[in-house]
Amino acid sequence: MSARIIHGEEGIRDSVELLRQGGVVGLPTETVYGLAGNAFDPKAIARIFEAKGRPLTDPLIVHLPEASWIERVVRFSSLEQREMVKRLAEAFWPGPMTLLLPKHPELPDLVTAGLGQVAVRVTAHPLFQKVLSRLNSPLAAPSANRFGRISPTSADDVRLELGDSIDLILDGGPCEHGVESTIVSIQGNHLEILRPGPITEEQLKEYGHVVSPGGIVNTPGSLPGHYAPKKRLKIIDSDIMSFPAKTRIGLMAFHTSVKEILGEFTSVELLSASGDLKEAAANFYGALRRLDESDVDLILAEPVPEEGIGVAIMDRLRRASYGSYHGTGHQDSNSPA
Repeated sequence: MSARIIHGEEGIRDSVELLRQGGVVGLPTETVYGLAGNAFDPKAIARIFEAKGRPLTDPLIVHLPEASWIERVVRFSSLEQREMVKRLAEAFWPGPMTLLLPKHPELPDLVTAGLGQVAVRVTAHPLFQKVLSRLNSPLAAPSANRFGRISPTSADDVRLELGDSIDLILDGGPCEHGVESTIVSIQGNHLEILRPGPITEEQLKEYGHVVSPGGIVNTPGSLPGHYAPKKRLKIIDSDIMSFPAKTRIGLMAFHTSVKEILGEFTSVELLSASGDLKEAAANFYGALRRLDESDVDLILAEPVPEEGIGVAIMDRLRRASYGSYHGTGHQDSNSPA
């Protein structure tokens, strides 16, 4: 039986009731749709992992309706850390910034994959905020897709991905940003961007020196093969010259035409006719999903400028390309995706 897609006040009410019963619900955020469960209910958290086919070693993001809730899931390690969080929250919350902070001991270990830090953010989506406030509990909510697959940016995407595994999807329309939140770790006065997103390095520089991670950090969406289509995906570069004549190729173009270089395409998706990176980000996952569901054999993607949110687009594109060639997104893969 496929999940119900429901709207408005009725959808909020039914979502809250299902969450109170320990269920999981597809909910809209301003970045991508999330699969939400009560963050303090281990059985609900287990249902999230089960529905997504997500390994228990991959931590979840916890969502709050406002910054004042943060000490329900976080135990600050210092006054300096608390002050930095306050400054960042005032600047970027509600919004697409996730902070990696010391976990409150009462938060179930399953949420953080047994780690001592929790990823937490305050969503700007009004429907998600209303559900949170009425439930009166933080929600754990990774993206509402099969593990490693293309993130959903509409209610229909969620039903396509998880419709047989969940009961309810609250329709909040298309997502504003279209790529996942920026994940930031606080190291003294330094900020580490662990996953690029809509909040850019330039914006964060006002609040501390921004550095690269000192090694591999286990955060939500950090695996190299995340966001992968089922079809092969290759980023266009100087090594691509031609393909066998019968190859059906789909093109995901940023805003320029590459037909003169590579010939005709079976299907074409244009991210932004004007070359607007924010528009391209909002359209990215939808375009990739349509190409993946089309009858093409191969998807070629035109790179975008790595500036602003373009850094996040290229991060997702590289991970999707890696996953498509290493089995993460393939239908014949042995992975949980």
